[in-house]
Amino acid sequence: MNRVLARNLRKNVCGTRILQRTCSTVVTHEVSSSGSNESNAIRNSTEDGPQHDIAIVGGGMVGIALAASLASKPLTKHLNVAIIDNNPLLGRKNIIEKGHPPDPRVSTVTPATISFLKDIGAWKYIEEQRHAYFDKMQVWDYTGLGYTRYNANDVHQDVLGCVVENKVLQSSQLSCVQESDLQKTVYPARLNAMDMLPSSSLTGLGEVPSTTDLFMRGRLAKLELSDGNSVYAKLVVGADGSKSRVRELAGIKTTGWNYSQNAIICTVEHTVENYTAWQRFLPNGPIALLPIGDNFSNIVWTMDPKEASDRKLMNEDDFIKAVNDALDSGYGPNPETTSSRDSLSWLTGDATISAKERFETPPKVVKLSSERMMFPLSLRHAKDYVSKRVALVGDSAHTVHPLAGQGVNLGFADACALSKAISEGIALGTDIGESNLLKRYESERKPANIAMMAVLDGIQKMYSVDFGPLNALRAAAFHGAHYISPLKKRIISYASGDQSLPLFS
Repeated sequence: MNRVLARNLRKNVCGTRILQRTCSTVVTHEVSSSGSNESNAIRNSTEDGPQHDIAIVGGGMVGIALAASLASKPLTKHLNVAIIDNNPLLGRKNIIEKGHPPDPRVSTVTPATISFLKDIGAWKYIEEQRHAYFDKMQVWDYTGLGYTRYNANDVHQDVLGCVVENKVLQSSQLSCVQESDLQKTVYPARLNAMDMLPSSSLTGLGEVPSTTDLFMRGRLAKLELSDGNSVYAKLVVGADGSKSRVRELAGIKTTGWNYSQNAIICTVEHTVENYTAWQRFLPNGPIALLPIGDNFSNIVWTMDPKEASDRKLMNEDDFIKAVNDALDSGYGPNPETTSSRDSLSWLTGDATISAKERFETPPKVVKLSSERMMFPLSLRHAKDYVSKRVALVGDSAHTVHPLAGQGVNLGFADACALSKAISEGIALGTDIGESNLLKRYESERKPANIAMMAVLDGIQKMYSVDFGPLNALRAAAFHGAHYISPLKKRIISYASGDQSLPLFS
């Protein structure tokens, strides 16, 4: 897959369109904040629409992460930023309802992402809400031939990750933006059209050129919104998901494929609190049980579309029984610590098993505590992350299989890298919408994202076939990851956000 994606890393030149409509005055509502500058919309004449330094299309976790990262840097914290998203939650001060069961939409954030969220000031807000650190992980498959357990202290860390509800992540980052000096305006609308013209000389303009003059000379992009208004920006960031309108309007193509799998997600409850992340590979896809705190866990269960539809519609008791079977001895036996190791003694030698490394059975699920949500799975990768005055982040640039929970972590790393590139451009006096500056962001993130996509796609394909010799090979991989200490440490470090691949560095 890596070669397929790499072949498509060709430059895509964004087409331009000539304006057919005149500029209009925009109506906005501002993000509430305390003590920040709220004169957000710069108008150079009564006929011009509002002009911003950056327009972020998409106010989800990654889009708000970019805004919060910009707000945390000395050179970017006073920028004028527009957030274009019709989600009404962005206009609220606090979107978290305490006392309710966890929302089924959660993310597993890695130590690298936790460091990023601490740097931008969001983690202190997350710690005030429900979240669950985990320091152990167990992975095994239905054949009973192999398993591996990871512990944070294997790499001298306190935790392997933390599970957080998506709405908590978004709200915490929004709090950072609200309390910053960033000049921010939320436009509760959708993006309909995007126009930009080739660059030309500013000769003949006055000392303070109007927004329209800058646009006509290729210095601004014009965004036309679903409410009939228009805004202008030096840089447009597509953070609007896998079906990105920004990517479409910029003419950036994608490569990839759909998996013949859907995922069911939901919140479940135990009689005891869960402190471990569990993942078992089944014939039709993996099932993950992730701690979320207060005796709750999150289920992410991948399977073929028909089975997913059936599981979504079955009654609660049958569904709970199916989940417990999938996490225990259903589909096949659990690994036996001694016999499975003996069958691969040529690989592990005389390695001994400590109590913390022995196979364990996950805690039983006793209750379904949320609706069951279902969504199709795919792999998509943009051929280009940037073009003139456009940059893509998160799912707009790449979507991956959820089996290792890496998708949002890749998006947060994009936001971090793009804000760094923008800051460097400002330090050098560079136009932040120029392709040469944006290419720095692309050159940092594209290789890392492709590598992770290749790893995840390879794992997905390896566990999609039930074949004796391949099963033995998978068991050998499990045992190598479990008993070969240097390899185990590299795998944990890579999954935690280290850029180095486990086997090639």
